[in-house]
Amino acid sequence: MRCLVTGATGYIGGRLVPELLDAGYAVRCVVRSPGKLRDHPWAGRVEIVRGDVTDEESVRAAMEGVDVAYYLVHALGGGPGFEETDRRSARVFGESARAAGVRRIVYLGGLTPAGVPDRDLSPHLRSRAEVGRVLLDSGVPTAVLRASVIIGSGSASFEMLRYLTERLPLMVTPRWVRTRTQPIAVRDVLRLLVGCAALPYEVSRAFDIGGPDVLTYRDMMRRYAAVAGLPRRGILPVPVLSPRLSSLWVGLITPVPGALARPLVESLRHEVVCAERDIRRYVPDPPGGPLGVNRALELALRRIREADVATRWSSAATPGAPSDPLPTDPDWAGGTLYTDHRRRAVNASPEDVWRVVEGIGGENGWYAFPLAWALRGWIDTLIGGVGLRRGRRDAARLRVGDSLDFWRVEEVLPPRLLRLRAEMRLPGLAWLEMRVDRDAEGRTVFRQRAVFHPRGLAGHVYWWGVSPFHALVFGGMARKIAAKSESTASAVPGQHG
Repeated sequence: MRCLVTGATGYIGGRLVPELLDAGYAVRCVVRSPGKLRDHPWAGRVEIVRGDVTDEESVRAAMEGVDVAYYLVHALGGGPGFEETDRRSARVFGESARAAGVRRIVYLGGLTPAGVPDRDLSPHLRSRAEVGRVLLDSGVPTAVLRASVIIGSGSASFEMLRYLTERLPLMVTPRWVRTRTQPIAVRDVLRLLVGCAALPYEVSRAFDIGGPDVLTYRDMMRRYAAVAGLPRRGILPVPVLSPRLSSLWVGLITPVPGALARPLVESLRHEVVCAERDIRRYVPDPPGGPLGVNRALELALRRIREADVATRWSSAATPGAPSDPLPTDPDWAGGTLYTDHRRRAVNASPEDVWRVVEGIGGENGWYAFPLAWALRGWIDTLIGGVGLRRGRRDAARLRVGDSLDFWRVEEVLPPRLLRLRAEMRLPGLAWLEMRVDRDAEGRTVFRQRAVFHPRGLAGHVYWWGVSPFHALVFGGMARKIAAKSESTASAVPGQHG
């Protein structure tokens, strides 16, 4: 059987693909930018096609010869028109699946509160429920799995819980921390998604999925503190902080930006507990049953401590972030391009320099003028951007598509090239490129280039406003990378440039 997976660059999709492969399925991934899957360990085992769920022609082509189609995309935080985008995309997907003779659609949606009319739901939860109905009405047997909080290393829900608990020993919290929910471990979500591929043809319905524990968000924070070995947290709920204010507060405290935090917070306004557990009739529980909250938290923390996080919430594209590739033509005719070039000869091997380059960001920082980077991150957070706290998925290795603080890895070619595309709020498009090579005399050379394509007058004003600081920020970065490379090389006997 061949499975089509949309959202393979995202948190769930990136983990589902290897699970399907291990279960014996052939997998085809449809993505807007195939290069983003290039460095995944399973990339050589799947068929990758270019497509977009909003483009009927590309979806129809991707559906050819497919038995099971997984719909794992949504316009979370995608701006004022996201509900219409979700509706249109789901309709295109369902109609294309029916036309291609697909045997089953599987969709991961959100658990909606019982007895609450659609008009009272948050826009995002309402949209996810509508997508499920559109797919069920497509004429293709469809399984809609409805989950609330998903607990796993790198999930947005887990990161929000983790940072709120770790950073705030005493919390004045909004009333939604008292709402009951039924979290589920990510490995149980993946098990159920894989199991749905083999559902009987006549099964076409929604299923509530959750773990064995029903508890409030406050209970989850206290359980996290206990599992992580933290002192008991003081939590004082207050009847204030709207979802909008709460999302801004979450965005300041955690790496999850306000645009993504808001739908997560809004989904906690109402009690979301499974009304049925019928999925067990078709996909039996594993020995010992689904994972409880404590065990799910333990596994997620272990993955983080072992730096073994396969995907993160930031794996998916950031809504509103630029996606244009770097203009590579030296005589590019698309308008003004501002650049800042730095070059350093380094008394170390290219491999030594590359290790320093690839280790940039996250806990290692940006090597120069940390106050300036921190200030830029705070400003970005305050104006609704992703900020500087997304960190990195892996402490030592980067791959195309990884988030790196407020950058995205656009290209990485070890041990020669790292190109980052900015995802902070800017009046234009920006890239930071680092190259390692040798000159004509065989010396190691580090080259660094910042590129900015301004948008309107504000873009030009921005560039000239910050350019006086480039010598400190970009010049300092190049010097520190060279110095760190040389000190690393000199610490190893026999190593030199």
